[in-house]
Amino acid sequence: MKKSTDYLHNFLTYLKVEKDCSEHTLTSYEKDLAAFTVFMREYKDKVFLWEQVNALDVRAYLSDLNKKQYARRTIARRISALRSFYKYLVRENVLEYSPLVKIHSPKLDKKLPSFLDEIEISELLELPDSKPLGIRDRAVLEMLYATGCRVSELVGLTLERVDIGNRFVMLLGKGDKERLVPIGHTCCAVLQQYYLTRKLLMSKYQQEHDFIFVNNRGGALTDRSVRRILEKYINMLALHKHVSPHTIRHTFATHLLEHGADLRSVQELLGHANLSTTQIYTHITSERIAAIYKQNHPRA
Repeated sequence: MKKSTDYLHNFLTYLKVEKDCSEHTLTSYEKDLAAFTVFMREYKDKVFLWEQVNALDVRAYLSDLNKKQYARRTIARRISALRSFYKYLVRENVLEYSPLVKIHSPKLDKKLPSFLDEIEISELLELPDSKPLGIRDRAVLEMLYATGCRVSELVGLTLERVDIGNRFVMLLGKGDKERLVPIGHTCCAVLQQYYLTRKLLMSKYQQEHDFIFVNNRGGALTDRSVRRILEKYINMLALHKHVSPHTIRHTFATHLLEHGADLRSVQELLGHANLSTTQIYTHITSERIAAIYKQNHPRA
């Protein structure tokens, strides 16, 4: 008979190998399932088995989270982790059905994504200096804004996937789905300059690789490094808002819509499976249009 820890280990392996989840996602699942484990051990006053958990146990957990005044978003995420885990156990024939079948996650208010306006993004892109790492940083920022790519797509980008001559990039998104995204003259010019710098940085590295974006030792740039690069320039810009690589992705989508792009095209460029995911940006542009109307129309 398998131990509960075996189920957890196998589930995380399944997420990594079959679902191709990022390390960040795996860590999040592991923490959320560990939190449920702690609750169950206290609640049952003994070691518990995952296959013996029932709907009443899950409801007791929900009640405990509400009692401790956890945010709705946190509660929803923890229930989602449990739901995914139990779907996996059903899939593996450990259980006939999930104890979360009749459990509803708390309703969340739709949170509108934050983004930079056109002046802010222009100022951000101009901040890196002309030193080797500054040239690298500008290429990173330009690629994020030119393509709206996810940070995982950026760090996974290889030389063969960028065609500067024809001005397009092939991004490898979630579920290994490829999508072709055009890149503008500015981004191409910055990349060409960076390629010379990349050769210099790669000369310090022992092993040859094809990843475009590299660190100061020539190794492939990581998600965390990209976040640090962006944080550095946001601090220089002294913006009083939280900005992540995903904020640049939101900025890309918002600016396209504001300049007349249709929603379906933006969906394709972002690599969203469903149009409903992209539709959140219409709320932003609608609010902006309303604000501009009120500010400028004489009878508003």
